[in-house]
Parts: sequence; structure tokens; C-alpha cells
Amino acid sequence: MDAEGTASRRPLSLVSRSTIATLLVLIGFLGITGFALDRAYTHAALESLRAQLQSYAYTYLAGIDVSSRSDRVIPPDMLPPNPDFGRPGSGLYAVIVGQGGFHWEAQSALGRDLPFDALVPAGPAKFEGPVATSAGPLYVLSQGIEWVLQDKDSYHLTIYIAENDALFHTGLAAYRRTLFGWLAALGFALLVLQQILLRWSFSPLRRVARDIARIERGGAERLVGPYPREVSVLTRGLNRFIESEREHLTRYRNTLDDLAHSLKTPLAVARSRLESPDPEADVRGDLLAQVQHMDQIVAYQLARAKTSGHSTFAAPIGVQAHAEAVVRSLERVYAGKNILCEFDIDDGAQFYGEEGDLLELLGNLLENAFKWTHHRVLLSVKKIAPSNPRVWRVGLDIRVEDDGPGIPPEQLERVLQRGVRGDERVQGHGIGLAIVEDIVRAYGGTLQVDRSAELGGACFHVSFAEM
Repeated sequence: MDAEGTASRRPLSLVSRSTIATLLVLIGFLGITGFALDRAYTHAALESLRAQLQSYAYTYLAGIDVSSRSDRVIPPDMLPPNPDFGRPGSGLYAVIVGQGGFHWEAQSALGRDLPFDALVPAGPAKFEGPVATSAGPLYVLSQGIEWVLQDKDSYHLTIYIAENDALFHTGLAAYRRTLFGWLAALGFALLVLQQILLRWSFSPLRRVARDIARIERGGAERLVGPYPREVSVLTRGLNRFIESEREHLTRYRNTLDDLAHSLKTPLAVARSRLESPDPEADVRGDLLAQVQHMDQIVAYQLARAKTSGHSTFAAPIGVQAHAEAVVRSLERVYAGKNILCEFDIDDGAQFYGEEGDLLELLGNLLENAFKWTHHRVLLSVKKIAPSNPRVWRVGLDIRVEDDGPGIPPEQLERVLQRGVRGDERVQGHGIGLAIVEDIVRAYGGTLQVDRSAELGGACFHVSFAEM
């Protein structure tokens, strides 16, 4: 049951995959960005609070005076630097303590029992917080002062400036609401923009899918486009595949039609001989001849049907090793003729197709050459350099030459006649050349027959263009 459920589950579309991936990336990126901005703002806000409390301390320090005769501290008699220092319970407090039990508080600190009564050594101001107090958590800046008197004695006092952390966190919360609101809006806007870009980017693939559906319905024969460069590589391969499959289907149909047509005559002859009153020996001889004839026809048509033809995804096959294997077999068959077969094959020459088609092609051409040669056969295979930089399969040029009598010019057209059936073959060449022609045609190549300029006999020239 689980296996069926897994098998029936539809895979995610490319758009869905991209949306999920982008959403995860956005959540991570915006989350890290928000955290970094929040940390930066918090640090900056604390530094700003420290600077503000420091300025309040300096203001109060400017209003203090210490009597050099009595070591009496004159409290600051001035307007507070911030009106909140004058409002009880405002959350902003100032406390000054000194030697001899001196203690002064701003009006806002009256009745708050703040724990600010210790003298701090003179030096840089100390900022800390939040510190738990009876007035709530406070951010505290303490500044120790050493007051030098005229008699070179000194007087120590400390200024405490404190602020309730609620004021700080209120501003921080407002910033965070604004920050995360804008980040959420930015993330949503980016997702919407990504959906628009994905629909535009994947529109060629959707067009390919629609065109393929139209081909399936019979409304078109191939993918027409235009498509972007990246997609056109796919569509070219699909078009070659569609054409290859269509060619295979056409060849199968034609082979069946040819086979049925070719068998009509020998079957009719066999039937008429069976119904004739002639002697049994004559009838048996005629029937045996017709059976052999039909066997040859069936062998020919099956050989034609086996031709795979051009395949878009065929792996390359090295020509050298297969040619050597074919020649070794033919040398054993024609050992009595003492034939010398020479090779002129480019390094790395490859055939893009089925191995059986390559063996059938080389076998029939070389067998024909071995059959008619006097002593020498030459097999040359050359790579055809592509003229288009986009071409990824090089072409192949195959020549098989012999020093035999050659083919009379008046028979050349007959030998290569397109559509010759098994009961219409040229005497002396068997069915091999017809099979060769079918293979060459299936792979979109050309076959030419003329006289060999080097050996003087027949020269069979097969050329497969680059793809």
C-alpha cells in the first residue's frame, strides 16, 4: 500500500521546486539579515543611551562646587538637563554621593530608595545594566570624580545617572516591528517577483510541452519553435527522435507491403503448379524453386527491416575493430583467392548508430569487393570535419575499392535503383547492395558507385554527413 502511494504521488513541478527553494533561501537570508540588523541597532541604541547618560552626568558635574575650606559640596542649583529629572517616578534618575556622607538626589529619585551610595574610583565612566532595583531594571552610568582643592587635598564624589529599561525596550520594540514588517513585505514582494520571473523563464518549456501534446494529437509533425538556445538543443534532439521513429514505422510498413507484394507471384505459381496435371517430379522441382525464391525474399525483407537507421542517442562505435573482424572472416571464406585487403582508416573514426548496421554495411560492401576482385581491396574511412560549430557529431566517409572488372555503366542505375524488391535483383550482386542502400538511406547518407581511380575496379562511396 505504501509502495502504491509513493508510486502514485506526483512529483513536484519545476516551478514548485524553485518556489520552495527560493522560500527557504529567503527565510534564511531575511532571518539572518533581520538578526544582524537587530543586533546592530541594539548595540547602537545602547551606545546612544550611554552617550546620553554621560552628557547628563557632565551637565550635573558642571553645576557642582566643593568648598575648599570646609570640604562642603554645593549641590547643583540649575535646571535639570531633562525635565524628567524633575518628575517623581519618571524613570530617569540622578544621584550624587561624596565623602563625609554627602548624598543628593534629583526630584525624580525621591522616595525610590535607589542603591547608589558607594563611591566609585575616579576614572572612565562605567555603564551597565539592566540592574535590578526597587524602581525596576535600570541602565546605570556611574562616574567617579576626584576634586582637587586649593590646599592640594582632594575630595571624591560619584555621579549616578540611571534610566528605566522600559524606555529603551519601548524604542527597541518599535524598531523591531518596523524592521520585521519591512522584511516580511520585502520577502513577499521577492516571492511575487520570482513567480513572475519563473513563469517567464519556463514559458519555453511550457510551449514545448504544448507542442508535444499537439504532435501526440496529430496536429503537428515536429517541434517548430522558435525556442531559446538552451531549449533548442532539447527540441532538436526530440525532432530527430520523432523523425527517426517515424522513419522506422514507415520502413516497417513498406517492408510488410513489399514482402506481401513479393510473395504474391511465387505463391500464385506454387498454387497453379499444385493444381496442374503435370508429373509429380516436375511439380516438386517447380515448388522447390519457388520455396527457395520465397526464402530469399523473406531473408531480404527481414534484413531491410532490421536496419535501425539514424538514432539520436546512439553511442559512437569504433570502425577500425569492426572492419578488421569483417575482413578476417572474409579472408577465411575467400582464402583461395589470396586477396590483399588494405586499410586507410582515420584514428578515432566512429559510426553513430547500431553495431549491427555497421557490420551489415561493411560486410556487404567488402563481401561484394572480395567476390569480384582479382587480388587487391582497399577500405578507406575518413572523418568529415563539421562545418558548423554547433555540430557535435562528425561525418564519416567510407570507400571500398577493388581491382575487379567493375560495374558496367549501363548497370549502375539499375544497381542503385531505389525500391528494387527481392524478386527484381541484379544478377551477380545478390541482395547485399540493396541492403546497403537501405542502411545508407536510413541514416541520411549517400551511396555512389563509380570506377576506382587507384585500383581500376568498382568503387563504392558511402558518405554520412555530420549531425
